[in-house]
Amino acid sequence: MAKGASRAGRPQRLLTLLRHAKSSWTVPGKRDVERPLNARGRQAVPMMAAELVRLEAPPQLVLCSSAMRARQTLDLVLPALKGAPEVLYEDALYLASPRVLLARLHRVGPDTASVLMIGHNPGLHALALDLTATGARDTITQLTRKLPTAGLVLLGFDAADWTGVMPATGHLIAFKTPKGLGQDADD
Repeated sequence: MAKGASRAGRPQRLLTLLRHAKSSWTVPGKRDVERPLNARGRQAVPMMAAELVRLEAPPQLVLCSSAMRARQTLDLVLPALKGAPEVLYEDALYLASPRVLLARLHRVGPDTASVLMIGHNPGLHALALDLTATGARDTITQLTRKLPTAGLVLLGFDAADWTGVMPATGHLIAFKTPKGLGQDADD
């Protein structure tokens, strides 16, 4: 079966959106892009990585913002993943708009069926909302409220390639948050 082909009702394309984990605001002299994760963020990521594994959505490609907090989030996710996805760190994903994020997805090759994108709000949250067409009503309602730090969104698309991923074409498979998994979260 070719990569991306639908199997047993699974979508042809899987997109996982992961907002970077909670970061520190208390490091003097650091620019926003240089802010590291704080202790709470470092604690949340392994839980979210375990959820990603449980959801059986291992990425073939990881598109990660070049911001330190996004890179550190990915560093804590990678050990949980089976296999070794291709990883690309991209400056353009730092605080990117949903339009920029979607344009980047459209450049993913057709042989890649599963992508993990690690980035920032408000763009990542807006992209998740823009792409969602169907899913459990209560889960969609929860997603409309907030995508907190370390929040994970899994969307499926019946698209032959990534250019077919368009607004209101995705099925919301899962929306997971650290708070929903038992960790306190406030943003």
